[in-house]
Amino acid sequence: MTAHTVHPGCKVNLFLEIRCRRPDGYHELATLFWPLAHPTDTLTVTPGAPGSGLRFSCSDPALAGPENLVARAYAAFVQAAEQSMDVAAHLEKRIPVGAGLGGGSADAAAMLLVLNQLAGANALPASRLASLAAALGADVPFFLQGGRPCLAEGIGERLTPVDIDLSEFMLVLCSPAIPVSTAWAYATWDSEHGKMPGGGNPALTSPFGTRKDVIFTDAVVLFNSFEPVVLPREPRLTLLKDLAYRAGAAGVLLSGSGSSVFALFRNSELAGSFARQAEALAWIGPGRVFSSHM
Repeated sequence: MTAHTVHPGCKVNLFLEIRCRRPDGYHELATLFWPLAHPTDTLTVTPGAPGSGLRFSCSDPALAGPENLVARAYAAFVQAAEQSMDVAAHLEKRIPVGAGLGGGSADAAAMLLVLNQLAGANALPASRLASLAAALGADVPFFLQGGRPCLAEGIGERLTPVDIDLSEFMLVLCSPAIPVSTAWAYATWDSEHGKMPGGGNPALTSPFGTRKDVIFTDAVVLFNSFEPVVLPREPRLTLLKDLAYRAGAAGVLLSGSGSSVFALFRNSELAGSFARQAEALAWIGPGRVFSSHM
């Protein structure tokens, strides 16, 4: 076995509607995942000593425990494959943590794919791998399927690839050093909306529509159920959204449960100007503003 090195990416949610909390504690949702090429993590898997199982390390020691999704993906895979696998996995973490970008989920999906490749004759079928991914987290199935934009429904396991042309837009992603707990965000949403059938806004049932209060293009609606939960707690994110609109953004939205905010621009010069303004904000932190074409 030689070393396997992969570069898990991340995502933003162009649309995220929480529909309801199920009796089992999971949340029904509809979300439109859009993959981003940057930032990325790096996961390197190498042979381990016989009988060693998994030796996991991370560039951020605080993330190197058994609760990391890479370690959990390993445990789930070897149990499902009924095969012992001795590997060392090192994660170089560059995707901001607690930022609503799905970095941990991308890492888990990458680990599942590498292990499945290494399993040889014991490799799991795609359907079984997808089940493992869904059990690990709502975002993991998306990263398992290869990085196409997708509409996700259910708890994230029902994926429908979508064909949307957003090539006219530049995206500027700002990931402030303000971690937001997804568990906290869901719990807060539950306390306000969770018992309402349909999730509290039944008029929004698809990311494709014509509601002019939330639309930025005829192709897709920008909406996030977490904004009324997260923005009052972190008013700096509202200031960041306002800054983007003043800079000429066509649309600005919180990604996932935050704290990342992304802005879409039709003009690259305006996008560059906003990126520089955002980088100058001390509370965002260095290396946390990324620009890319859609």
